[in-house]
Amino acid sequence: MKLRINMLSSAETVKGQGVASAFREQVTLIQEMSDDFLVGINSKSSKFDIYHIHTVDPKYKIRMNKKHLNIMYVHFVPSKNDGSLKLPKLFNWIFNKYVERTYRKADEVIVVNPCFIPELEKIKIPREKITYIPNFVDHDKFKPIERDKIEELKNKYEIPLNRFVVLGCGQIQTRKGFDDFVETALKNPNMTFVWAGGFSFGKITDGYKKYKKLLENLPQNMIHLPIIDRVYMNEVFNICDVLFMPSFIELFPMTILEACNVHKPFLVRDLDLYKPILFQKYCKGNSVGEFSSELIKLMNDTTYYQECSENSKFISNFYNKDILKKTWKDYYFRVYEKWISKKNKKKIK
Repeated sequence: MKLRINMLSSAETVKGQGVASAFREQVTLIQEMSDDFLVGINSKSSKFDIYHIHTVDPKYKIRMNKKHLNIMYVHFVPSKNDGSLKLPKLFNWIFNKYVERTYRKADEVIVVNPCFIPELEKIKIPREKITYIPNFVDHDKFKPIERDKIEELKNKYEIPLNRFVVLGCGQIQTRKGFDDFVETALKNPNMTFVWAGGFSFGKITDGYKKYKKLLENLPQNMIHLPIIDRVYMNEVFNICDVLFMPSFIELFPMTILEACNVHKPFLVRDLDLYKPILFQKYCKGNSVGEFSSELIKLMNDTTYYQECSENSKFISNFYNKDILKKTWKDYYFRVYEKWISKKNKKKIK
């Protein structure tokens, strides 16, 4: 039996979102299993067994009905929806309630981090409806580049040669810890800091005015690269020495997996949500001082740097494409059979 799956998402309409990267990776993976699945992307047709909804657009919520299995991909939970967009309190409350109702309407829910299962249970989504499936990044798209090409790439992006380069990625917003990234750059003038990303949501981005002004007065050792097409991001990871992500709130950052595929160490804020998905194999801190200490150690201690690079390789190998192919195949057939069984029982009654 071949399942027909309609992938519904608007994530790719806004550049620079991790959700868009996750969507493209997952869809491509399922398309490769053509013996088992027929995949549509934002198809208007109703001839599908499964609607897999990746974003919370009202137009997709309306299309949830009893004629097919409805799967909702949870890339954020309302209780953690802070620090991204600056919205009036009432509008934010209404939006969060809408998201909760959308998640509850789905037949099945997928989370990318097991930490958020209790959060969904709090909004009355039964545990048996929730499945954890992690993100992944294709090793063919993100991988180490030959050393003899690095200098050429550094020149392309105007990155100084023979400097320890610290990379930050993502939208410039409060929850990404952009302030701490800049402060850490000021504290370490002998390193070069690079931030790749911008204001994907324009003026409604939380902290837009402040960060717009800050970009005009960056430290001398900091470079801002605007939103870069994902096909070129492998180059950016390769010309840097470490990924530094001081985010306050995340789910399962694609940027971390991308850095791991390139075997780069990464430094993050010490958040509980990383523990079950990254196995404590990462550098961490909670303040500009702690972040600086870790970066200095990575720059000066070659043994420590190599150890952290090996940790990234471990994570990269763990989130293996072939393993996740089996995971997704088992999942789709399991939940579809479960849905059919429930449907047949209702007919009998």
